[in-house]
Amino acid sequence: MEEQQKSSHVVLVMVTFQGHITPALQLATILHSKGFAISIVHLELNSPNPSNHPEFTFVSIPDKLTESQLSDKDIPGLVRSVNKNCAAPLQQCLEKILHSHHHIAAVIYDSLMFCAQPIVDDLGLPGVTLCTHSALGLLFYHVFPQLNEKDYISGLESPELQALQLQRFHALSSQNPIEAMMESSSAIIVNSMEFLEVLSKIKQYLPTPIFIVGPLHKLAPIMCNSLCTEDNKCISWLNKQAPKSVIYVSFGSIVNIDKQELIETAWGLSNSKQPFLWVRVGERGFIVKWAPQKEVLAHAAVGGFWSHCGWNSTIESICEGVPMICKPFFGDQLLNASYICNVWKIGLELQNLERGGNIERIIKRLMVDMEGNYIKKRALDLKEKVAFCLMEDGSTSCSFNGLAKHISSI
Repeated sequence: MEEQQKSSHVVLVMVTFQGHITPALQLATILHSKGFAISIVHLELNSPNPSNHPEFTFVSIPDKLTESQLSDKDIPGLVRSVNKNCAAPLQQCLEKILHSHHHIAAVIYDSLMFCAQPIVDDLGLPGVTLCTHSALGLLFYHVFPQLNEKDYISGLESPELQALQLQRFHALSSQNPIEAMMESSSAIIVNSMEFLEVLSKIKQYLPTPIFIVGPLHKLAPIMCNSLCTEDNKCISWLNKQAPKSVIYVSFGSIVNIDKQELIETAWGLSNSKQPFLWVRVGERGFIVKWAPQKEVLAHAAVGGFWSHCGWNSTIESICEGVPMICKPFFGDQLLNASYICNVWKIGLELQNLERGGNIERIIKRLMVDMEGNYIKKRALDLKEKVAFCLMEDGSTSCSFNGLAKHISSI
């Protein structure tokens, strides 16, 4: 199998968001370490730096996008534009790669790049979907919207899903732009861990092979995939803080909060009397434009993470045993927050950002009160389970070996 892998060429198609670029490059790095040659097809906007990955071949395709579109709150509309603008260039790009290499073992494409599957079908190539959201998102975005109302309600009321309170998000699933492509996809890759997910229900609806291969950031060598410049001065500041005393605050790379929310956040952090590290916004608080998040979460001084609940942030926090304050804004962040607070019970949800008193109280609940002790213990329990997943015979290692065999065989 090793010799077969070394002659196998994998093409990975990325989208333009930081939260999608990072796991895609991590996956590419791991596959390359297993002997696969890698070509990265990426959009012109927010393109990765090829010099950080000299082992890959990078090919850009035109996307007709502007920086202002990335800050637009209409993410579904942006995703549709990406697929409309990039379908023809992507097909031409894959045809050129196929002509020059004569063989492509698989085209792995981000699930938001839903135009890719019909293209690889036309070219007679196997397509593999990379999901940078949770495995639960497969149900919510790809399966439930296709069901009639009776079956949809029945699915949500199953014992495995009741705690997630998914009825609140019905409108979200019906607005999702991702088209159904799972039927013809040869496999689905998910950056998650088996113990986190309701896999029995997911596999009931999706017969396509699913490979749960996370946490990718723990398997890939340390590298800089950030589109923003990380400010490492915050580490020196953290070194001066007491253990588990700092609340780390980051709302991700594309979330925008308005002026009033910004003011209330600042007052809430100040009134909490806890030291804080705030990304993007005296001695007690430290504010940076962008932080080395994985290093921050692993730091002994960090005792809580106030997050937008993007999937990468969620996984990184779980891996370090850091409990969370959840303020989701859109998309799968809402599902992740429900997982965190209602199923895993490793966080508290902040309902109203515009009331500073709420912020102060929820920080105290997590960082000071007895309630926070229970949540912290749950978070540490999940961290231990992550370690088991990453062992040589753990579920993640087994799943990655299965993925490598699957790609080589197809």
